Amino acid sequence: MRLFTEIAAQRRTTEQRMNQDKKNQVNPKQRSAFKRIEKMHPIRMLLYLSMVGIGVLFFILVIAFVRTGGFPEGLSELPKFFSVSTVLLLFSSYTISRVPRLYKKEKLRKMARYLSATLFLGLLFIGAQLLGWNELARTGIYFTGKTSGTYLYLISALHILHLTGGIIFLSFMVFKTIYVNSDSVRSLVFIRDPFRRLQLSMLNSYWHFMDFLWLGLYFVLMFSV
Repeated sequence: MRLFTEIAAQRRTTEQRMNQDKKNQVNPKQRSAFKRIEKMHPIRMLLYLSMVGIGVLFFILVIAFVRTGGFPEGLSELPKFFSVSTVLLLFSSYTISRVPRLYKKEKLRKMARYLSATLFLGLLFIGAQLLGWNELARTGIYFTGKTSGTYLYLISALHILHLTGGIIFLSFMVFKTIYVNSDSVRSLVFIRDPFRRLQLSMLNSYWHFMDFLWLGLYFVLMFSV
């Protein structure tokens, strides 16, 4: 009788362990997500982490801006050049989205044109933002004035700063593409290089992120007037 009791107890213990193992087992979806993370290039992972950090930074700035009471007195609408800059950045998002396809089709000359167009639109965006600052100053809103005005300048300036990082790398890719396109051997090496493919993919991701980040900021600011 004692033997049967011990066998039954061991069986219950084994079943409990099996049930616990099933609970701890990672489902296929989670496993595939972990595999994608493991296969991700460290530089791409670093880019994604930096994008998360940038997003958190601007989230904090927007919350601080809203808590100051929104726009200062005397400002009934966003500067017109802020709207112009938003349109320019949306166009740049389209031009850079064409680059990966052209790279796959090995059309480097056309790719260089779209990269150059994106660079030009990015510089125009910065110029339009600075003109927007001029509009703010004409309405009596200065960086050293009311706190809400300071945050408005700060949000715009920090976005320009982070976009400038993308512009610097974009400039490098423009000149690199133009340079390799002048020689068939260099073009072949450039097209077959997996690191160049990674660079273009990361540039595309970062540029789209900065575009949609500004679009979100623009709408938040517009509805705060």
